[in-house]
Amino acid sequence: MNTLPPEQRGAVSGREWRFVGLVIAVVLVFTSLPYLYGYLSSPTDKQYMGLMLNVPDHGQYLSWWRSFQSTFLVRNKLTPEANEPLFFNLLWWTLAQVSKWTGLGYAAVYQAFRWVAGGSFLWAAYRLIAQFVPEAPRRRVTFLLLSFSSGLGWVLVVLKYTLTGGELLFPLDVFIAEGNSFLCILGYPHFAFAITFIALAFEFAWRGWREERTWPMVWSGVVSFLLGWMHAYDLLLIYVIIGAFALSIWVRDRVFPWRLFWGGVIIAVLSCSGAVYSVILTTVDPLWEEVLAQFANAGVYTPTPPHLVILFGFPLILAAIAWIGMAVRRHWSDERLFVMGWFAAGAVLIYIPTDYQIHMLNSWQIPMVILATGGLYDVIIPAISKIGVGIRGLGLNRQRVSQLVIVTFLLAVIPTNLYLWVWRFVDLARHDHPYFLYRDEVAALDWLRENTSADDVVLSSITIGQYVPALSANTAFLAHWAQTVDFYDKSERVESFFDTTVSDDARVETLRTFGVAYVFHGPAERALGGYDPGQSSLFREVYSSPAVRLYAVRE
Repeated sequence: MNTLPPEQRGAVSGREWRFVGLVIAVVLVFTSLPYLYGYLSSPTDKQYMGLMLNVPDHGQYLSWWRSFQSTFLVRNKLTPEANEPLFFNLLWWTLAQVSKWTGLGYAAVYQAFRWVAGGSFLWAAYRLIAQFVPEAPRRRVTFLLLSFSSGLGWVLVVLKYTLTGGELLFPLDVFIAEGNSFLCILGYPHFAFAITFIALAFEFAWRGWREERTWPMVWSGVVSFLLGWMHAYDLLLIYVIIGAFALSIWVRDRVFPWRLFWGGVIIAVLSCSGAVYSVILTTVDPLWEEVLAQFANAGVYTPTPPHLVILFGFPLILAAIAWIGMAVRRHWSDERLFVMGWFAAGAVLIYIPTDYQIHMLNSWQIPMVILATGGLYDVIIPAISKIGVGIRGLGLNRQRVSQLVIVTFLLAVIPTNLYLWVWRFVDLARHDHPYFLYRDEVAALDWLRENTSADDVVLSSITIGQYVPALSANTAFLAHWAQTVDFYDKSERVESFFDTTVSDDARVETLRTFGVAYVFHGPAERALGGYDPGQSSLFREVYSSPAVRLYAVRE
């Protein structure tokens, strides 16, 4: 990571952009193939719902998408408790307006967004990489690592099929999306889109510092403002990492970096409104306070350092080696200090004592792959070149050895993502909930949307409940591990509701307490128990199809 004159720093040739465009196209095409398979392979009685991973959270987002088409502020429709329309999210409001004015359903809008998110993320990341990696060949390697690299989870997969009897040990070390660019673009595009804004915010802040100009700092603040109204917690990354860079400059130069300080103030003042709003929402409103408290229900936290090595694999190992080498040799150019500070501050942020600490992994892969590429070129390749060139009969020169090392390293970081990609086809081939719904289930939800009030509470299994706000626009009784208040209590109530051994008195208590208007009874509900609402005087059948019945609750 040598420095260049200011007029050359960050310059990207047309040839480089063509390379970037080709990689983006490859990533987007490959991540689209499982979706295409899902649609084309749907059985005649089922419908692919257009989602690839983490349906519960996507159900939450699509609930907002539906509600934002008719109002600016929305209420939480994934829980039956009455609540005021207080919530706003810029991303899903924007996607809702796209649907509203184009008439496109969520599946089409979601795919378009996934392409925009993936492409913009990789484009913005390359712009940022170009600020810190001056040589085009290194940039390309860094970019390929960012686009495709994954960890050592493939080792756990091998163990699954050999020694552990089909059990995948430590599945989170394989399936965590934050920090895995390819997996984010495949099934978590909102994470990829957030990194777009993180990368642009850092690029503008960096340019403001190096070019000694204020306007780039202002643009960094504007970009951070937009980020804050989509992912407020990501502002913590912006503030802490810019602060870490300022501190490292101060330590190195023993002169306080006033320009960086005031630039940081500009960024914070312009961007903090989204964070302030989120704090007020989750502290003043009791329901949203409860929602935030339930983030612990997911039970997903940043892996411990040994498991972190499995999650990120060789790039993390090599990045740590490169970071230590730079720190010891005191190779502290501004470029190195920014990347080193981002990597070190990120390592602290991912363990902050909050229930959303794991989200701090998002974007950490950028400084990681920059450092890893530096270690690859400055440590690994020179060491192997001495061995390879020195062995007679191999006919290898240093350039050939360098190429072989780079290709080998790139191939070594792909297998886990290859497994994750192939496994999407395996998972979808089951044609089962939650990625597929019976067409009768979809038709019943459509009937609810056309014939009932959006305020009506619908009781169902969580399998259907997570789709209720998005497809029928109703309020779900049970839908999400955090957004459904008293999640475990309501889960037990749903299980009891369809249990034949439970009395109607218990059902009546649930129906009256939470104002349930309709009961959804389909394959997922019958799997919970043998209770048939059609045999009770508590309900009146209002919709019928071969697989699904809808019942209105009698007053």
